[in-house]
Amino acid sequence: MSEKKPAITRPVGGRTGKAPTRSTYRHGDLRRALLDAGIELARQGGPEAVVLREATRRAGVVPNAAYRHFASRQDLLQSVRSAALSFLAQAMEDEIDKIAGLPTATERARGKLRAVGTGYLKFAFAETGLFRMAFAPIEGVRIAGDAREPADPANAGKSGLNPFQLLSAALDAMVEAGALPPTRRPGAEFLAWSSVHGLAMLIIDGPLRGMPEVQIEALGQRLISMVEKGL
Repeated sequence: MSEKKPAITRPVGGRTGKAPTRSTYRHGDLRRALLDAGIELARQGGPEAVVLREATRRAGVVPNAAYRHFASRQDLLQSVRSAALSFLAQAMEDEIDKIAGLPTATERARGKLRAVGTGYLKFAFAETGLFRMAFAPIEGVRIAGDAREPADPANAGKSGLNPFQLLSAALDAMVEAGALPPTRRPGAEFLAWSSVHGLAMLIIDGPLRGMPEVQIEALGQRLISMVEKGL
């Protein structure tokens, strides 16, 4: 892995401002328009902000038109959750792309694991509304991309892997490179995931909220290093 550690930005709470309503939409685009509206609502305010009526207003159609594509608010939330997981996967992949030039298999494996954690934290802090959308408990909406369910392409990034699969692949690469004993591989993804996710939540919603950016970055990198060395 490169000696220069990637920066981790502090929580910004998503974008602000109202998206303009659309006066028209092309035939066949309404589902996409409603989903895009739902994504922007989640970006601004998390899952609580995703309301079907507001999504239809932003798409420029009457509320009843939405039911041809989303039978309920839960259906829209499910699709927005999948999109949020896909964006998270892409953020992780962007960090993985940065370590491709490392010279040895061991360095690349370690770098890949660190990149997965860094991408996860960066997304959590820069896209807090979508991060909450991806993981918050919502009645009637499953945790799409959860480790106990079959893979769904809607939850995946450019590689075709969802966030959990990207973490699993990084750990498998650690074993293949001799950086992680095979006997310690089972269940390692749950230990790594819970550690990084826990820090994200402490900073977003917990007692570390409002911590200066330089401390957030240092904590994030120390935690990722702890996970890498402790697995």
